Amino acid sequence: MRRAVIAFTAFLGGLIFLLAGPAHAGPADCQGLRGTLKLQGQPVNGAKIAVTTESGQPVKEVTSNAQGAWDVQVDQIGKYRVTLDVSTLPQNSEVRGGNNVRTPTVYEGNCSTVLFALQPKAAAGQPPADTGQTTFWEQAAQLTFEGLNLGLIIALAALGLSLIYGTTGLTNFAHGELITLGAVIAYTFNVGFGIQLIPAAILAVIVSGGLGYAQDRLFWGQLRKRGTGVIAMMIISIGVAILLRNLIQFFFGAQNENFSDYNTQAGIVVGPISAAPKNFWAMGIELAVLIVVGLALMKTRTGKAARAVSDNPALAASSGINVDRVIRIIWTFGAAIAALAGIMLGVSQSLKFTMGQDILLLIFAGVTLGGLGTAFGALVGSLVVGVFIQVSTLWIPPELKSVGALAVLIIVLLFRPQGILGRRERIG
Repeated sequence: MRRAVIAFTAFLGGLIFLLAGPAHAGPADCQGLRGTLKLQGQPVNGAKIAVTTESGQPVKEVTSNAQGAWDVQVDQIGKYRVTLDVSTLPQNSEVRGGNNVRTPTVYEGNCSTVLFALQPKAAAGQPPADTGQTTFWEQAAQLTFEGLNLGLIIALAALGLSLIYGTTGLTNFAHGELITLGAVIAYTFNVGFGIQLIPAAILAVIVSGGLGYAQDRLFWGQLRKRGTGVIAMMIISIGVAILLRNLIQFFFGAQNENFSDYNTQAGIVVGPISAAPKNFWAMGIELAVLIVVGLALMKTRTGKAARAVSDNPALAASSGINVDRVIRIIWTFGAAIAALAGIMLGVSQSLKFTMGQDILLLIFAGVTLGGLGTAFGALVGSLVVGVFIQVSTLWIPPELKSVGALAVLIIVLLFRPQGILGRRERIG
């Protein structure tokens, strides 16, 4: 009992350090305000942002860069007033809801993120974007589309995490770094070696799958052979996550980067939905991969073996299934799928060394909401999380959108602890 209490305390301490400590990693001694302006997934360059104190004293005026990012460092903590100059936005864009002023609070040693949701302007002769019930439903349709896009990315990442958990029982807190690693490898092929993004992404997925295989063969597999407990391996995964994140920051840097392809695309309007072509293609690829993996789990011998190992490893081994081989295959495909999720996230947003960690909590929410260890549960749970995050900005500030998704997770689990598609388990 004493050992279990010590292990659980160490796990909680590591989890807090993992999720809270490096959350604001970036420039040293960061204390101020920052944000990124994007329209339909494309960065907005040259927009002016003015920062004043709460009483109206000017602090600084900055302009967004080529990545749409801006940053203002302040000496004093407290509440500030951030105003976006709408006259410097692209002519076809406006701030959703018409509110171009934010009043964030800066705490000691932390950078507060300020978000301005941008949307295309209504065409001439159409009702303004901030009036009428029709416009509300148009906004709801647009946000639902964006939520499905985000949900499919989360689902890709959650699928690998769920499969690894199902076959090994390991809750891998380093899974976010596998997402970042895949994006960084694709960026290296694309920008560093000048390879077009599509073949660069394919190469990155293959390399990441190989790294996943090596990771299990040389590290996690050895721990299993030594009889390392699940809680101990969970704590180890926290250390692996911190190590990988710092290594990626060392080699990649703390700045935001973009792939060299598909950065600027004209939007396509489909009914009330407007998005760049790359978003439609990305969603199609994500959905196709999820369907193929789901069919492989249901129809192929390896998939059936993986489900047998997930149900009962000892019984699967006694029936002639090579459990270690199955787990190694799952690790290979889990890392490859995580890499693809990272690449899609990089195409949709931008690349940074904390991109995997930033969505890790949402991945766990999707996996838990759908049902731990179930591939289709990870898909359903992730879509619910992604859609709710985006659609909730109709009523709550964008800064709080992730809080609402986690609230839905808590409410669902209160009534269905096993998740949406999870199975009830007898305890005791």
